[in-house]
Amino acid sequence: MLKIDSVGLTISAVPLLNNITIDCPRGSVTALMGPNGAGKTSLLKVISGDHKASQGVVEINGQPRENWKQSDIAQFMAVLPQSSTLTFAFTAHEVVALGRTPYATGLRRDGDIIDAALAKVDASYLAQRSFVQLSGGEKQRVQLARVLAQIWEHCEAVAETDGILLLDEPSAAFDMAHQLMLIDIVQQIAAQGVTIVMVMHDLNLAAKCADQMVFMNCGECTAVGTVTELLTPEMIKKVFSVDAEVIAHPVQGTPMVVV
Repeated sequence: MLKIDSVGLTISAVPLLNNITIDCPRGSVTALMGPNGAGKTSLLKVISGDHKASQGVVEINGQPRENWKQSDIAQFMAVLPQSSTLTFAFTAHEVVALGRTPYATGLRRDGDIIDAALAKVDASYLAQRSFVQLSGGEKQRVQLARVLAQIWEHCEAVAETDGILLLDEPSAAFDMAHQLMLIDIVQQIAAQGVTIVMVMHDLNLAAKCADQMVFMNCGECTAVGTVTELLTPEMIKKVFSVDAEVIAHPVQGTPMVVV
């Protein structure tokens, strides 16, 4: 569904990405991990089209990204950035409605999707609240509802094409309960064929849902592999310069990092 092939990015003579190659199959969850400044957000921006790759290509469904119309991409790809700069006194409902802008599905259909998206992120009670007055975690949940509303048909597997969801540190402002809610949502929509790429800092949280991890450092891809392959003391030391132990999760049996 999504292929990043030998992608590089240079802005103002500063190299930000170098020769990144990743395959993201349909319905897979890819977690981009690495220290601050590793290039994770820059890579998401190349995939989303905010930055044009200086070299290499991003392919979507076998076609270079440049071959797709922006209006078409907007109907199957949604992006959740690290933070929102929205300062208008929109209600939460109106913010989520922005996700339906690429469509002409009618007020009733859009209203149903907006309500369902808010309910999915445990934010129905915020619908008529002013977005600018919400807490950081509440704003992030409303923004998550917005991107879900944008690809809702893909989340329900009723669209003709498959969806792509790009998430940049989606759990940063969430409490423990809503972090687990996020993981459930990611797993549910991936099971419907949505391809997900997300920047994460919490290794253990990513291990709960990622099909593959990508470790990045200094704009380069250090390693790509499964959770079991990459979550090792040696790899963690190499990428993060941290001494850690890796044990089996007592319930799931997946690797769990202990520092």
